[in-house]
Amino acid sequence: MLSEKIYRLVQYGIDTGLTPKCEKNYTINLLLELFKEDDYRAPEENGCVAGDGSRLLAADEKPELEPILKDLLDEAVMRGIIPDSIVYRDLFDTKLMNCLMPRPAQVQKEFWERYEKSPEDATDYFYRLSQDSDYIRRYRIKKDRKWVVTSDYGDIDITINLSKPEKDPKAIAAAKNAKSVSYPKCQLCAENEGYAGRVDHPARENHRVIPITINDSPWGFQYSPYVYYNEHCIVFNQKHTPMKIDREAFVKLFDFIKLFPHYFIGSNADLPIVGGSILSHDHFQGGNYTFAMAKAPIEKTVTIPEFADVEAGIVKWPLSVLRIRHKDEKRLIELAVHVLEAWRQYTDEAAFIFAETDGEPHNTITPIARKRGELFELDLTLRNNITTEEHPLGVYHPHAQYHHIKKENIGLIEVMGLAVLPSRLKEELELLEDYILEGKAVASDERIEKHADWVAEFLPKYERIDRENIREILQKEVGIVFTHVLEDAGVYKCTEEGREAFMRFVETL
Repeated sequence: MLSEKIYRLVQYGIDTGLTPKCEKNYTINLLLELFKEDDYRAPEENGCVAGDGSRLLAADEKPELEPILKDLLDEAVMRGIIPDSIVYRDLFDTKLMNCLMPRPAQVQKEFWERYEKSPEDATDYFYRLSQDSDYIRRYRIKKDRKWVVTSDYGDIDITINLSKPEKDPKAIAAAKNAKSVSYPKCQLCAENEGYAGRVDHPARENHRVIPITINDSPWGFQYSPYVYYNEHCIVFNQKHTPMKIDREAFVKLFDFIKLFPHYFIGSNADLPIVGGSILSHDHFQGGNYTFAMAKAPIEKTVTIPEFADVEAGIVKWPLSVLRIRHKDEKRLIELAVHVLEAWRQYTDEAAFIFAETDGEPHNTITPIARKRGELFELDLTLRNNITTEEHPLGVYHPHAQYHHIKKENIGLIEVMGLAVLPSRLKEELELLEDYILEGKAVASDERIEKHADWVAEFLPKYERIDRENIREILQKEVGIVFTHVLEDAGVYKCTEEGREAFMRFVETL
């Protein structure tokens, strides 16, 4: 019965605090309109429901959103309101959730009132709302495969991303035939807040943004719908403008840290190959999580003339990282600009580092800022995107021998020590478990033949491989591959020769 299904969703909204109890009738009517239904009958008293229909769940029962939405989506399919397709279901359930949501101004008011108490209280509220609203789909995030692998550089986080649903043929065909639309310009634009979405653009009606000011300019603060780590947030320019690493970028990072000192924040590099997936829109990523890179110690302390008061050192990490610390963030900004300008024009042919070739620039930086006690800290990760015939995707990019695991760019999140691996690996690793245990030739199956050389290389390392340890072995070996991928991305290798070359650059500062 539709009335009961609607009732359960409204009660979920009230129980989670999304919907004020006084807005119950209003919310019910919004939902009825979506289902093109004029009639509503409050559930009768049945032991779980009060006489006035104010509850459907027992007092100690916590409402679960996924089954509530599934029932309503099945109803919408049955009534012919939407096709039975994951894309159309996602578009429609976002409309349903928007009926429960507070308006943007209400969210902003609540956020800043809580901020007066503490920044943590404000972000706790906003993060919980982003999950309760189903903007962050908890039930999908739970499906992601996650594990930790010990390496010479610390514990590396590995994830196989399963939370992004695959489009089905109906949606793909509809997107192909749809009229070309350039609004919003990209998925990071401020105009996404409240956007109904379409088959080629996700619905964002349940999405809320907190306006903030950094570097005296308007920016937005939101959470990532895919949450690769705890409180994974995105901070984006209110203008659709390209990413750029410069003095202003460093100022913005520290302005954010001063607003939210319990978070870290970092930027992807501003060049292809070593940059992130959306270079067309200026944005940062941050959150409340400590990555392996942040835990990595200083391997070699260095002193930079004119900045002798700033703590500086080379980090023990597969990528090439210069860490700087000071109580005054302005000193770090000045030093970061000095390092960036030197690196942009730095060439060391012996180390195969070229500032540019044929007029194309290659050197840039991936910066990550955080606060440790009274000190501000900035990690400057040196990047270079040069390509060669041997490495057409990038010399300092995952090399071809590791593409069976990771072929995509090494962006900010990977730089810090968290592998975001493609969803195909879930099925491939499950197949490998069976093939290895049954002694079947991995190369005989086109779905996993790409892994044959890798498997042949690591199998002799293990005296015993059985059903009890096969998954742990594969996870460990995937972690080893990702560690090598990070080493490939390092412009200076963690060798005596590599450290000598790194110091040649440091000495130019």
